[in-house]
Amino acid sequence: MSTEERSVNQPEEQPSLSEQRLIRRAKLKELQDAGQDPFQITKFVVKHHSADIKEGFEALEGAMTSVAGRIMSKRGMGKAVFCDLQDGKGRIQLYVRVDELGEEAFAKFKKTDIGDIVGVEGEVFKTKRGEISVKAHKVTLLSKSLQPLPEKFHGLTDKEMRYRQRYVDLIMNEDVRRAFRIRTAFIKHMRRYLDERDYLEVETPVLNTISGGATARPFITHHNTLDIDMYMRIATELNLKRLTVGGFERVYEIGRIFRNEGMDPKHNPEFTTIELYEAYADFHDMMDIAEGVLSTAAKEILGSYRVTWLGNEIDLTPGWKRMTMIDAVREYVGVDFEAISDDEEACKAAEAKGIDLEGCERTWGTALYEAFDQRVEEKLIQPTFITMYPVEVSPLTKRSPKDPRLTERFELFINHCEFANAFSELNDPIDQRGRFEHELALREMGNDEAGMMDEDFINALEYGLPPTGGMGIGIDRCVMLLTDSDSIRDGILFPTMKPLDKPESAKRAAAGTNCAVPAAEQGPVDFSKVEIEPLFQEFVDFETFAKSDFRAVKVKACESVKKSAKLLRFILDDGSGTDRQILSGIAMYYKPEELVGKTLVAIINLPPRKMMGQESCGMLLSAVHTEHGEEKLHLVMVDDAIPAGAKLC
Repeated sequence: MSTEERSVNQPEEQPSLSEQRLIRRAKLKELQDAGQDPFQITKFVVKHHSADIKEGFEALEGAMTSVAGRIMSKRGMGKAVFCDLQDGKGRIQLYVRVDELGEEAFAKFKKTDIGDIVGVEGEVFKTKRGEISVKAHKVTLLSKSLQPLPEKFHGLTDKEMRYRQRYVDLIMNEDVRRAFRIRTAFIKHMRRYLDERDYLEVETPVLNTISGGATARPFITHHNTLDIDMYMRIATELNLKRLTVGGFERVYEIGRIFRNEGMDPKHNPEFTTIELYEAYADFHDMMDIAEGVLSTAAKEILGSYRVTWLGNEIDLTPGWKRMTMIDAVREYVGVDFEAISDDEEACKAAEAKGIDLEGCERTWGTALYEAFDQRVEEKLIQPTFITMYPVEVSPLTKRSPKDPRLTERFELFINHCEFANAFSELNDPIDQRGRFEHELALREMGNDEAGMMDEDFINALEYGLPPTGGMGIGIDRCVMLLTDSDSIRDGILFPTMKPLDKPESAKRAAAGTNCAVPAAEQGPVDFSKVEIEPLFQEFVDFETFAKSDFRAVKVKACESVKKSAKLLRFILDDGSGTDRQILSGIAMYYKPEELVGKTLVAIINLPPRKMMGQESCGMLLSAVHTEHGEEKLHLVMVDDAIPAGAKLC
């Protein structure tokens, strides 16, 4: 049996967690009283790591070494103890004998706990069973672990707790440590790939006076000295293009991006991208780079072009499919937009195929994009470049010389997930001003994700931006692909989590924000000022009512629906084992991240209906009333102890 398969030997009756913590603190005090405080030690010289010893055993056998790490298991055998020591490169077995340490030191060692960090000086050898080990001659307690490690040897099972206590997750789960090593390897690979092609890595501001470079809702903060509001960047694009104007012909930045939007398995409000710009290149060159960097990363880091992600085998062998959006919609939706020129005709053709255009501009380009977004994206499993996007959804992209309704833009999709977005960059300042003005009009209509006017960027363009290809790649999603992760949070060391100990309303008050406060958090209601709808006078027979299936549902994910100011998209656990999607028009009352983990009530046997092109399978129950002439809404929430799928009766 290998060390990885052994479990910790513990008494049948374990003391409670609080008792274990008290015992460990008592052991620490005993050491401190004896003048042996481990926290006073400042340095320990490590000669070898576990992997170094195992890989170089032939040369090191019989030699003295020193190792340090965390005790992960102890197996007592009278006057000898076997331990598993975990360091930054793996695990190695320790063999600790009383005749090597001496009675006093051995007795002290036996009081160490699982989780303690020790330094060991000893001899490299191989046991009779053939396991490479270190025979301890001296053991030094370097840090006392006052918190017991999780009982399960292979780590934490509660994902929520793993994200909140990533340090414990890393201690207990080798797969997690491997995933983050892959993340680092991927970023190093990407840097090397671009550096070898004469790209210059730069840094641009995180705080900006204008939110630009993408269509997204920004985080807003306030600069006290300047007394101005500032935006955390939603993209690095505009500043990188300014540098290209300035003469840096090939630039890139790996940096954090911040978007004040919903959270789900593929979205975190803080994430990492790489953006790159190359003068005298176009979007075809960017396709070559995207394909090259991702395929070589898989080959070099994982050893194969083929990876498994979310149950699908993905083939990253170079030679990825490239198709225009018009061709994709023609193939998967059955509408040939190339044969249509009139805006209204295009909208009617899309709607005839079930495309929802509610709240959208009724233009040819919008109809084309919505048809793709609602029907095609979900079908793109193998790496596919979708090119030639409508100008309506590409405000920073150069128009196609062949068709001015389209732009030289592509997005890369793998397993129906977007990985890269790239343009032949718009360098016409007059056209750019017109597109900014269009974004401003959308913003005035209530679209708070629309872009702002950036006069300085237009000024830069007027000095002359050469023909330029630019691209952004989401690093976190690339890590998901390379590590077969089903959530973006698995590849982010410290993902954004809702605090457990501070109400949302208090946080907002402290931050001085004016965000909408969920009705449930608005404080006591003066019921004398409340108006409710009159009660129905018409009876419904019991049999009809009994046909409605009311169930408790758990919110697994929640996000805002693109292009909708009203809708939230819920992914729910209804106890069936299959996720249920419900859309609800409550975005003005709740922020998506506040609802994740809540237990709600839904009617689940309503027929599915399309909302903004997405299928909604059921209805969440809410309570509404009018207060001071304003409608108030509360989602019906029940005790979290109620399991998903429990029937309400």
